[in-house]
Amino acid sequence: MPALVPTRIIGTISWLGLVPDRDASLAATPVGEVTATFEGLVGEAHSGLTRPSCSRVTAQHPEGTEIRNVRQLSVISAEELSDIAADMGLPEIDPAWLGASMVVSGIPDFSHLPPSSRMQGQSGATLVVDMQNRPCVLPAKVIDAAAPGFGKSFMSAARGRRGVTAWVEREGVFQVGGTLALHIPDQRPWQLCAQMDTHAVSEKP
Repeated sequence: MPALVPTRIIGTISWLGLVPDRDASLAATPVGEVTATFEGLVGEAHSGLTRPSCSRVTAQHPEGTEIRNVRQLSVISAEELSDIAADMGLPEIDPAWLGASMVVSGIPDFSHLPPSSRMQGQSGATLVVDMQNRPCVLPAKVIDAAAPGFGKSFMSAARGRRGVTAWVEREGVFQVGGTLALHIPDQRPWQLCAQMDTHAVSEKP
């Protein structure tokens, strides 16, 4: 039996971008089309089959350890981006400020998609959701350059709606205006999730 269930939810790609040099700037450059390979998006600084571990996984690996790259893309919801902007007091947030790879509209509660969900484009190109992305301080500098004084409010406004990180399962092309079919794992939620004390777990040796 299939382990992934197609849903009736179809998202639309409203924006695509590439970060050409993450050391120079987090900001992305808007593009109309991207080519997805097993290493990630062609021309994207976050591409690669592996990457150095970062602060998100220090409970598992010392920072800088080479690990599998499941953070090839940063995918954001258009609706959640609008909500973030409203809470920050801005008319809009340019996804380029956040170093986004893709903005998707039409998928509800996007940042809380089950890990391992698939988003499949019309070319067959398929992305796998790794997990919810976490807001960080890095976009603040880019936001302040475009909207002085607003960068500091991004982290709190984006909490729980910063989108997801994803990796390429099947190669192909994504285009602005293209659609993404959502497939989710065929399993019930983990029963212990609501009971788990993550703070206590993190303190165990």
